[in-house]
Amino acid sequence: MNKTPVLEARGVDKHYSDATRTVEVLSGLDLTVKSGDWLAIVGASGSGKSTLLNLLGGLDAPSAGKVFVSGRPLTDMVERERSLWRNQHLGFVFQMHHLLPEFSALENVAMPARIGGLSKAVAAERSHHLLDQLGLSDRATHKPAALSGGERQRVAIARALVNSPTCVLMDEPTGNLDPATAEQVLVAMQTLRSNETAFVVVTHDPEIARRMDRQLTLVAGRLERQ
Repeated sequence: MNKTPVLEARGVDKHYSDATRTVEVLSGLDLTVKSGDWLAIVGASGSGKSTLLNLLGGLDAPSAGKVFVSGRPLTDMVERERSLWRNQHLGFVFQMHHLLPEFSALENVAMPARIGGLSKAVAAERSHHLLDQLGLSDRATHKPAALSGGERQRVAIARALVNSPTCVLMDEPTGNLDPATAEQVLVAMQTLRSNETAFVVVTHDPEIARRMDRQLTLVAGRLERQ
């Protein structure tokens, strides 16, 4: 069955310059992610994995080339348009959970849905459902400080999925967790796997990479199949 591309990078370059030199991080990079894909991107420290993820998510702009999300070029959008499109079509999970400390787990999960225009009731219903799937229904009213590291990261995964995005981008989602807690997060990811939502995970953890359907290695600014 042919699947629809949900995320594409075409000829993407990224370099940084100062008064004395230019550092090339990515060079002519191409990538296609289709609906339902589970993709791991691995590479040595400093190879540009996080830079690539920021470009794919429209959090940074490439020096050359284009990034397409759900068929539209992020790189051609003005910032407000890009933010709205990102909210509708992408979810993000970072190494640090980035939960808002003054809000409960439920309120944190619901935040992207509320920003996207859903009513408080509908956003809460979706958030409760996701938290229940992740075994966190009894923690919905707790603020992040009252949650364990694994619980906070599972809340972050629920938040990334609340708008039913076409693709979820993860940057070292278990990087700050002990092995047992990291396993809980991996199980959570698999629990919420669907046939439509793609996952792109940047990781140095071989266990995460092993569980993904496809692995690419970032070498000298380009992606190579393992």
